[in-house]
Amino acid sequence: MGLTRTALAVDAGNSKTDVALVAADGRLLGTARGGGFQPPLVGATRAVDVLAPLVASALAQAGRPTVTGPVDHLSAFLANADLPVEETALTAEIARRGWSHTVSVRNDTFALLRAGLPDFGEPVGVAVVCGAGINCAGLGHHGATARFPSIGRISGDWGGGSFLADEALWHAARAEDGRGAATELAHALPAHFGLTTMPELIEALHLRDIPDRRRHELAPVLFAVAASGDRVARGIITRQAEEVVLMATVALRRLDLLAEPVPVVLGGSVLAARHPLLHDRVLHLLSERAPKAVPHVVTAPPVLGAALDTLDRADAEADAYGRLRTAWKERGLGAGST
Repeated sequence: MGLTRTALAVDAGNSKTDVALVAADGRLLGTARGGGFQPPLVGATRAVDVLAPLVASALAQAGRPTVTGPVDHLSAFLANADLPVEETALTAEIARRGWSHTVSVRNDTFALLRAGLPDFGEPVGVAVVCGAGINCAGLGHHGATARFPSIGRISGDWGGGSFLADEALWHAARAEDGRGAATELAHALPAHFGLTTMPELIEALHLRDIPDRRRHELAPVLFAVAASGDRVARGIITRQAEEVVLMATVALRRLDLLAEPVPVVLGGSVLAARHPLLHDRVLHLLSERAPKAVPHVVTAPPVLGAALDTLDRADAEADAYGRLRTAWKERGLGAGST
């Protein structure tokens, strides 16, 4: 089925959700941003409830009230849609809302991948997202896919901003009490919250005087300490680079793409920041293990990938893609890669 008029593009992450209304000719008709999308915590119904006001806002910007009927298609790229059973449940829940005639749901890593792929030709490449968490997805020839469950330690994951913050806390606590190597993290992490020692910080976190949602603030502190030359902090960042490249090369191997010059798209807040220690190490390891890969960092929001997906499904004309990317830039939403 082709897109004949308009479609909704959704990128829903753990901390924020973006919705865009897109016309088949590439016009960007409306955008909206809201809170995080977390079905494991609240269930599929309440998670999809987050989308409702955003869909309404995007439609209203186009002067289209919801009573005029559904759009043609809704492309949703969702965090926490990690297993096929989760994709099925979320597809059914979104379809039940009646926002569109058809619905497609994929993990949000595929939105980053689409944002970083060329608009024409066979979509082939691999994306690694390292933001709050870490994930990887790839597309090979003839529709082949490679992905990881990415549901935490039980699925073998290592890394992401939240994980790095906890890892920094672990090393800092052990440095403070003598179980681990000395590190400036033991001073820098408490200081970030106006505290003096790790025992003070441990108590404040344990008693929720500092809410859990603020732990992610410690990831930039880790990078700053690593940049100063701290051995322990640098070791954590080096391990993160190893995990990013490991996921990318495993996906490339699964798709039989190691011998081809294909894109390796890097995104998410941790990778998009291009911290020199992490970024340079990732590029070095990729050059060793996947020398044909063409890495680049995508700074555009992943919802652009979701919007481009709606054009792909519409068999849109070539100029529609350029129009959409231009509209994204003109609204200050970003559409680039480096």
